[in-house]
Amino acid sequence: MKILVVEDEVGIASFLKQGLEEEGYEVLIATEGEAGLEMALIQKPKLILLDWMLPNKSGLEVCLAFRKENTQTPIIFLTAKDTVQETIEGLKAGANDYIKKPFSFDELVQRIKIHFRTQNDSKTLTLGNITIDKNTYQVFVDNKEVLLTHREFELLAYLIDNKGKVCTRNNIIEEVWNIHFEYDTGVIDVFMNALRRKLSLSKEHDLIKTIRGVGYIANE
Repeated sequence: MKILVVEDEVGIASFLKQGLEEEGYEVLIATEGEAGLEMALIQKPKLILLDWMLPNKSGLEVCLAFRKENTQTPIIFLTAKDTVQETIEGLKAGANDYIKKPFSFDELVQRIKIHFRTQNDSKTLTLGNITIDKNTYQVFVDNKEVLLTHREFELLAYLIDNKGKVCTRNNIIEEVWNIHFEYDTGVIDVFMNALRRKLSLSKEHDLIKTIRGVGYIANE
C-alpha cells in the first residue's frame, strides 16, 4: 500500500516515513503543497497524510484541488490547528479524518488501517481509468460505460480485488468459475482476450499484465 506524506517539517516527515515503512507501507514524501498535489495526482497513493500549514499551497487548498479529481482516496489531516471550526473546515474540504499534533503514532497506524479496511469494503473498484460498480454491475472506462458479460465482469472484479497480486489460472478458475476440480484453464484466456478488447487493453498493457505460464496481475 502506497501512502503519501505531505509535511514540511523534515523531522516529522522522516519519522513518519521510517515508522510507516516498518509497518510495511510504501511511503512517498512531499514538503510543499504544490509538489504534494502533483505527486498525489500522478503517483495515485492509497492514502494521504496531509499537513495544513505548507509552503506554496496550504493543505486545505491541496485537499480541495485533489477532491476535484479524486473523491475516493482517504485523506487524513495531521495538523496543529485544533479549533472546532478548523476541524469542520478540513472535513468539509474533503478530508476523511483529522489528527491533531502532537499525535500518537500507534493511534495513527490504527486510523490508517481503519481507512484501508473501509476502502476494501467499498463496492466501487478502480484500476487506472477503469471503474467498476459491484452494486450495479456497471463498468466505466474514462467515464464511458462498457458492457461486459457477467463472467467478464466477475473476472475483472476478481483481478482488481487482488490488485498487485499475481492471480494464477487455478485460483481464477476456482474463485470466478467456482470449479474445484481439474479443468482446462485455457477458457480464462478466451474471456481475458474478450475483456481486453472491450477495455481497449493490449496484452502488454500495464493495467492487466499476463504472467506467462502462471496467470495475470492487475497493477496501477
